Amino acid sequence: MDFLKREGVVYTPVKDVDLGSHSTEFYLQANVKAPRMTGLLVKIFTHLLECPILGTFLLLILKGNNLIHQLITNAEFQEPPLFVPLHDFEDIKEREVKCLDSSLPPPEKVHLALDCLPTSSQETLDGTNSSFCRWTIMDYAKAYRSGDITPSLVAERFIAAIDESTKPSLQMGFFIHYSVDDILRQAAESTHRHRRGEPISVLDGVPVAIKDEIDCLPYPTTGGTTWLHKERPCNDDACCVKRLRLCGAVLVGKSNMHELGSGTSGINPHYGPARNPYDPSKIAGGSSSGSASLVSAGLCPVALGVDGGGSVRMPASLCGVVGLKPTFARIPHDGVLPLNWTVGMVGILAGTVEDALIVYAAISGEIPYQKIFSVLTSINLPRLSLTKGIFDIKLAKYGKWFDDCSNDVRMCCSKTLLKLQDHYNWKIIDVTIPEIEAMRLAHYITIGSESSTALDSFKEKNFAELGWDVRVAQSIYGAFSGMEYLKAQKMRNRQLQFHKKIFAEADVIVSPTTGVTAYPIQDDAIQTGELDYVNGAALVRYSIAGNFLGLPAVTVPVGFDRLGLPIGLQFIGRPWSEATLIHLAFAVQAICMSEYKKPKVYYDLLRKKNDSNGM
Repeated sequence: MDFLKREGVVYTPVKDVDLGSHSTEFYLQANVKAPRMTGLLVKIFTHLLECPILGTFLLLILKGNNLIHQLITNAEFQEPPLFVPLHDFEDIKEREVKCLDSSLPPPEKVHLALDCLPTSSQETLDGTNSSFCRWTIMDYAKAYRSGDITPSLVAERFIAAIDESTKPSLQMGFFIHYSVDDILRQAAESTHRHRRGEPISVLDGVPVAIKDEIDCLPYPTTGGTTWLHKERPCNDDACCVKRLRLCGAVLVGKSNMHELGSGTSGINPHYGPARNPYDPSKIAGGSSSGSASLVSAGLCPVALGVDGGGSVRMPASLCGVVGLKPTFARIPHDGVLPLNWTVGMVGILAGTVEDALIVYAAISGEIPYQKIFSVLTSINLPRLSLTKGIFDIKLAKYGKWFDDCSNDVRMCCSKTLLKLQDHYNWKIIDVTIPEIEAMRLAHYITIGSESSTALDSFKEKNFAELGWDVRVAQSIYGAFSGMEYLKAQKMRNRQLQFHKKIFAEADVIVSPTTGVTAYPIQDDAIQTGELDYVNGAALVRYSIAGNFLGLPAVTVPVGFDRLGLPIGLQFIGRPWSEATLIHLAFAVQAICMSEYKKPKVYYDLLRKKNDSNGM
């Protein structure tokens, strides 16, 4: 019982903490003490946790052994709590951007975004063509204009591909719900608009998938469960979905996700695991697993996800696509399941940086009547044709944190940084980001407490219908006290001050996106889900600041490990600096895309009519 008596950390005031490269601050690696559990073992552990007395004791042991008591519960802070990472809007001076009025209609924003695209999106830095590039939004628009391909034909191919992907030999698990009739109806309407020469925007007829955490008619919003849609019916589109629909996008269904977003693997025992197109025996990552997987496999050029703890960026990285998580409140949260209201944000998964930019333009901007900010925010879009001319970027790098990953990830991301320095003369600034593990635990307390509270009124009736791994997660979430939540918010304030100091010296913080690449889906996890907090901690290692502090972040593919699995590099920016992040991501894409590889599972929806081979 020593862990109950363990003294907490007395944190040094922020002003006295050295963030320089020679700081004496100790880097604490993730201290995860929990065995991997699946099958019968996870069932037994679940029942033990749910026992009133024994469960309470086990939860105390878990919290103590994983340093929650020492770093949060019993810790002493001088900083007041910060409950919501809502940043005052600041029209920061970004380079080579086009400024938009956020109140413009979505189709007009998309039209203006086209002026920011490069003349050739498939050209690498040295002028050669890439070895592999997914079809882009502009490719779809060009094909539709030519008349060679129609949205209806693409819809038919899409439906055939989904049917193929559900066969026993693949079981890719892309979707929870999709409607053939609704897809064909939307596609037919788009086809008529194109034949009249009146497409709404370049998104007209483009297939877009929506994570099943976001309302999108005519589908229920299950959050990856079998019951939540019965308690919370979907009566309207979410704001971000409405904006895509106004642009003419064909909304093809609700993508698979880790149940309630309570995990990082994307293994859902109710709807099957979302599999990685680069190796279907590996995880896609979570919780926006289906969105990442289907974009990687070529079924959609873009999809929406929700990022509460890296849930867009992690699967994007593992599946070799782009993942953009904007600043907190940049994209309205209306119509999104309120599972984690201070850390969760709608994000974009895309095959290319250009496509992420187009969709970002379409769905960004607050709802004017809500008046979240004292002034109406403007939106900066990066002029990607001018990215090559941006030379004086400063990248903050915390070496000990950056290197806390697998050898393949470290070597690949380090090699990419050297390329960036060589091609663009960008500078690396060595910094120290203190208390990263404490921030991870504070975020875990926050997202867990908010999830538990959001579901509290439904638990008694529906708890037994949850997957076994999520039942364990919810038991842990419900064990956090109000005091622990309060102290976690003090750590949030503390970390935001650290990051503001770093952004005073650098444009962005750079890191790998995940600490490991995609790991195998074990057969024993498919029916029960799995508890694998060691791999989970490695996957979220670099994601927390984006969510906990409400900062924008982007991941872009930079290479592969020895098994051919994708690796991503991440940039984290100051609030409202999405344009800068997209510029940097585009620069990385330009130097890395010559090495991009085609996934093992890939569907070519824009192939010529006489080409019957869709994979």
